[in-house]
Amino acid sequence: MQENSSKTQESQRAYVRVIDYIKQEIRVGNLRIGSRLPSERALAEQLNVGRNSVREALRILEIMGTTVSTQGAGHFIAGNFESSLVETMSIMFLLKELSFQQVSQLRYAIEKHAFALAVENATDVDLTELQAIISRLDLGLSEEDNVLLDKKLHYTVARASGNALFVEILNALSDVMDRFIADLRMDIMSEEGRRKKLQAAHRRIVQSILEKDVDGGYAAIDEHFALVNQRLEVRSRSVQL
Repeated sequence: MQENSSKTQESQRAYVRVIDYIKQEIRVGNLRIGSRLPSERALAEQLNVGRNSVREALRILEIMGTTVSTQGAGHFIAGNFESSLVETMSIMFLLKELSFQQVSQLRYAIEKHAFALAVENATDVDLTELQAIISRLDLGLSEEDNVLLDKKLHYTVARASGNALFVEILNALSDVMDRFIADLRMDIMSEEGRRKKLQAAHRRIVQSILEKDVDGGYAAIDEHFALVNQRLEVRSRSVQL
């Protein structure tokens, strides 16, 4: 019994050693996003561990979003951290450790800060893209198109902030909301009055970035989230029933 326990502990230490090695290789710059990892056999021989330990380490790293495997090509360093965040928050939802209101509150805080940074950091490319999105939303396209443009607008503002964490976290929060309250955006867009109010808020957010009007943008974001939270409260109650 003690021998089996010792082997289990050794196996656990072995896969941690593999993870630590890959982290160190990333830290010193030997591995970057897109870099191909050595084969499982090569890693096992180099680190003097079993191939099962290597597989376990790679499985954990893939769940974390650090690596991705391609059939027949091997394992590569990736940056799929958004998917990891989505899965973590989804489990928190299922365990009742996270509510729709908490997700909305976090989105609100991050989007306001992302907007303020976008005022300072937005490039000409960002500004052109934001104006193009608003122009397309003004065309009165289908609800499906408007939903996609809505998501693209928020993504572009986050990207314009220059903070990659905002992009990852906001996209993850958005995906979690879409997963647990299906068609929330579609619901908001389906009623003409709500759609016009939401579009007016979008337009003012973009115009405020162009004019570097932080206070005006904050007011528009407040109006945007007041509308979203109103529908969120209705939809979340129906989900809980």
